[in-house]
Amino acid sequence: MIMTLPLMPKATAVWLIEKTALTFEQIADFCGMHPLEIQAIADGEVAQGIVGYDPVANKQTTAEAIKRCEADPAARLKVLEAANPGAKRSKGAKYTPVAKRIDRPDAIAFILRNYPLVQDAAIVKLLGTTKETIQKVRERSHWNSANIKPRDPVILGLCKQSDLNDAVNAANTKAVREGQPIPPVLPHVEDEAA
Repeated sequence: MIMTLPLMPKATAVWLIEKTALTFEQIADFCGMHPLEIQAIADGEVAQGIVGYDPVANKQTTAEAIKRCEADPAARLKVLEAANPGAKRSKGAKYTPVAKRIDRPDAIAFILRNYPLVQDAAIVKLLGTTKETIQKVRERSHWNSANIKPRDPVILGLCKQSDLNDAVNAANTKAVREGQPIPPVLPHVEDEAA
């Protein structure tokens, strides 16, 4: 089981040492640190000048949970689920650097050629492009269509392999459900040198 840690664990430990009666072990477990490190913070040997970070005000735990743990040294604090916004990251591309945007049509062509069942909406989400761009690449009316070469979006850094796999699996599942045949996957050829 992966335990979630609070944001800014050292600053959180400083606040818990100064403001609560929790044991070093309880603070260490909550902050993902060693009890000796907590003791060093309490002794002023470590984390000098770090301002305490209030885990209650920042919704990482509750005052009731702290009181419960203060009363029972064997009890442990847990980080609230809503306190870790990084844990619930949405899938798909959000921002593509300008230098990589020129590669998007190549990635679109790759997906259209190798995974024809993947819907335009999934490509939009996966690559952060538009349906209009996908249509232009498909119809070869894109302004740069003479230079478009199908290239793997994962290798280009436009998406993660897991996100591409999820999109392909969803498209294949939908095709099976609708009774459509699944086309074979073409071999990945990056450079077609003549």
